[in-house]
Amino acid sequence: MKYIESSKNPQVKQWKKLLTKKDRDKTGKFLIEGFHLVEEALKETNLVTEVILQENIELPIGFELNDVDIVYVSQDVMKSISDTEAPQGVAAVCEQPTYQIERLSGQQFLLIDAVQDPGNLGTMIRTADAAGIDAVVLGEGSADLYNPKVIRSTQGSLFHIPIIKASLSSFIGQLKEQGIPVYGTSLEDADPFKEADKQDSFALLVGNEGKGVDKMLLAQTEKNLYIPIYGRSESLNVAVAAGILLYHLKK
Repeated sequence: MKYIESSKNPQVKQWKKLLTKKDRDKTGKFLIEGFHLVEEALKETNLVTEVILQENIELPIGFELNDVDIVYVSQDVMKSISDTEAPQGVAAVCEQPTYQIERLSGQQFLLIDAVQDPGNLGTMIRTADAAGIDAVVLGEGSADLYNPKVIRSTQGSLFHIPIIKASLSSFIGQLKEQGIPVYGTSLEDADPFKEADKQDSFALLVGNEGKGVDKMLLAQTEKNLYIPIYGRSESLNVAVAAGILLYHLKK
């Protein structure tokens, strides 16, 4: 049994570095914490490289460790690597899954253009998972997928659905070649969303909280949609809008 007591331990310092995008990109790894996220990650073959468990905390019966090593740590160590105010006492180091855009299969997609709020991004991934969407494609300018706040907001859905970073313009062209219609979201030159028919195949394109979807991308879509506002609010939250539209379009 390996036990680490000091937060100055070299291995602990490596874990702490995974809280920064620079080191996540450099190592191809990321850190998760909490029982639910760790349990969901363990269900994916070879994704988890280490489970970090605070002393006097036990893993629930049924966690499938699959020969993954457990490193036991002190409460001080767990606090030092945690991004939350009240750590649950369990964390894990994971490998970032890789997907090739050319091999991405499916008939229903969520395309995200420069959504910067981590909570919004995570919520949309969770919603896409709940709606049975085949994959999520992140364009340039979006929040980092492995930001701890994004991870928590997904509630484990980032382990259930392919998520890939790619050029949205190129991918939209690829979808059009396959005959899959792409619906943008816009407040200008757009149709009410209820006029769009439910589809077996479609892609929904949503954009930045303040600027919306890039106009060059909107020019590539089959049709652009808007959700009417009946009250005094200027707009809907992008994650809420994405949920409404995904469920409306899905046949």
